[in-house]
Amino acid sequence: MADKKMAQLATPDAAIASYLDELLHTATSSAQVQEPEQVQPAPEPKTETRTRVREKPAEIVKPAEIVTSEPAPVIEKAPPEPPTRPDWSHGPFECLIFTVAGLQLAVPLVLLGAIHRIEEEIRPIPGSPRWYMGIRPDRDHNLRVVDTAEWIMAGRVPAGARDNYRFVIRLDDSDWGLACDDVAQSFTLKPDEVRWRTARSKRPWLAGTVIDHMCALIDVRTMAHLLVRAEREHHLDLS
Repeated sequence: MADKKMAQLATPDAAIASYLDELLHTATSSAQVQEPEQVQPAPEPKTETRTRVREKPAEIVKPAEIVTSEPAPVIEKAPPEPPTRPDWSHGPFECLIFTVAGLQLAVPLVLLGAIHRIEEEIRPIPGSPRWYMGIRPDRDHNLRVVDTAEWIMAGRVPAGARDNYRFVIRLDDSDWGLACDDVAQSFTLKPDEVRWRTARSKRPWLAGTVIDHMCALIDVRTMAHLLVRAEREHHLDLS
């Protein structure tokens, strides 16, 4: 039976569906964890009824006040206000789907800098993390290439995924590009055809999910910002 379950999980369709389900339920699962914690203080009134029998309950009331003051920091740690939706998402927009290790991703064409074919080997950088493939030299500028599967699906990347990369998609006017297997045709997408995210505590690069196409919609500017920050944290030598 275990072998049959593993075989089912290994299929591309099952892997994609499982990954998309996890993306969609990230925010809801975190909200459900916080609610039971506020119900636990219910048994405290029992201590108050016992202290009324004695004439010196004042010393017991003070600790009760200390206990009620503890939840205050929890309110201060509440998540910040959800970010506004991208400016390109308020009306119909053109979108491009590309494939990475069996997973379909989408980017808005308005923020697609260029599509480059991988014709020469990308120059690796010694000591770089697994998600960083290296530099793609170009006449105008050098493009930093990301192993997209390692960046967004760390721990779930199938063996040999990097060998299938044939294109690099440049993110807007940044120096970063996402390696991918294949590029499909563009199509027009309406805002109500996307399940937009209102919380970005996890995977902030995910703007939403296009259910009909079974693909994740990338927030290009946020993705580029995260890559720049990761570059600084790893002190990559890109000279």
